[in-house]
Amino acid sequence: MAAEDLTTVAPPHALPSFAEALRVWLRIGCLSFGGPAAQIALMHREVVDERNWISDRKFLQGLNFCTLLPGPEAQQLATYLGWLMHGVRGGLAAGILFVAPGAVVMLALSVMYVTLGQVPVVAALFFGLKAAVLVLVLEALLRVGRRALKGAVAYALAAAAFVALFAFNVPFPLVVLAAGVIGLAFPQLFPVGGHGGNGGDARPAALDAVLAADPALIARRAPAARRAALIAAVLWFWPVALLHVQSGVFGDVALFFSKMAVVTFGGAYAVLAWVAQEAVEVQGWLSAGQMLDGLGLAETTPGPLILVLQFVGFLAGFSAHGLPGGIAAAALTTFVTFVPSFLYIFAAAPFIERIAARRSLAGALSAITAAVVGVILNLALWFGLRVLFAQVEQLAIGPARIDLPVLTTLDWRAGLIALAAGIALLHFKLGVVRTLTGAAVLGLLLLFVR
Repeated sequence: MAAEDLTTVAPPHALPSFAEALRVWLRIGCLSFGGPAAQIALMHREVVDERNWISDRKFLQGLNFCTLLPGPEAQQLATYLGWLMHGVRGGLAAGILFVAPGAVVMLALSVMYVTLGQVPVVAALFFGLKAAVLVLVLEALLRVGRRALKGAVAYALAAAAFVALFAFNVPFPLVVLAAGVIGLAFPQLFPVGGHGGNGGDARPAALDAVLAADPALIARRAPAARRAALIAAVLWFWPVALLHVQSGVFGDVALFFSKMAVVTFGGAYAVLAWVAQEAVEVQGWLSAGQMLDGLGLAETTPGPLILVLQFVGFLAGFSAHGLPGGIAAAALTTFVTFVPSFLYIFAAAPFIERIAARRSLAGALSAITAAVVGVILNLALWFGLRVLFAQVEQLAIGPARIDLPVLTTLDWRAGLIALAAGIALLHFKLGVVRTLTGAAVLGLLLLFVR
């Protein structure tokens, strides 16, 4: 039988229309609760399992590469998959729709927070959220630790990262950079796990069929991707440069959160301790309690957890210029936080399959992930001391500076809520949303208890 006859009998699977893909990306953006693991699982179910648009192999290749990048890996994966199917417009649609629903909800909650937060009932609800967030950080520590700590070197790197941050206040970017350099230089010291997948589904995915029929498709899309990366770079840099020359909160916000976009390896929890210390202790934009409130809000909204930065930016603008300033600073924060992700993906998209297979980069990722365990432990202690105790003192031992609680200021109510949240989340597996809801209600019940 001729090749033309074979094509007639078994035509390649067609990719979805752009409109159909838009509906699915919007659905994913609205339902992406529960952190990156849950978001990636949802995305896999929608585009691999249920619709068979993307093969498991290409999905995992993209995911493994995105874990090497700073920024929210689930949003970057959505951008990459959208680009594979519909080019630059597909990547923009997927990436923006992954973030937009959560950003809108987070802004609404931020406005409610500053307008209603002083009402006793609302304050009690946020009190419960703060205590439960501590458990969420500990759960993230356990989850990442199980995946990342494979071998004595990984444990040593995690311990070194913790000591550097907790005792010596080493800047977070230096910790990440040092870990990455070690993993890049000695990849053999770090066993590579990677993300698993079913891999056993023999059905031809729509994208694979299209690429088999048109092998030059990716190469033809590469110039447009490079142009999109250049545009993203310009869009990212010009407001930062323009605002930075002017003194004021907006220039500080643009520069600070642009730096976050470059160093957020290992997920949001990894960088939050540095964000909290800088935003609370250096910039004075918000208090430690407000930082915890923002993290609690981010946990209850769809989209990447790094949207908590939008809350921080909102409070920075609000404290300086009221509600209009808060809204403007929140929009600016979201812009400079997520535009770099489009730059990274569009610049690398045509080469991702080759890059993801490099052993040295996999070693760097494994080393960074191991260090992130120590980073999250530092975050857990930083938050925990400030949730459970009203006062924290600093003890100086040579060059080290160690935070210690004033034991007489222990808040037993916060401890009780944290214990209940831990049982609900870790033992009964109630999930994030139900655990946070229960903690908020318990905080309300304990409002008048002294």
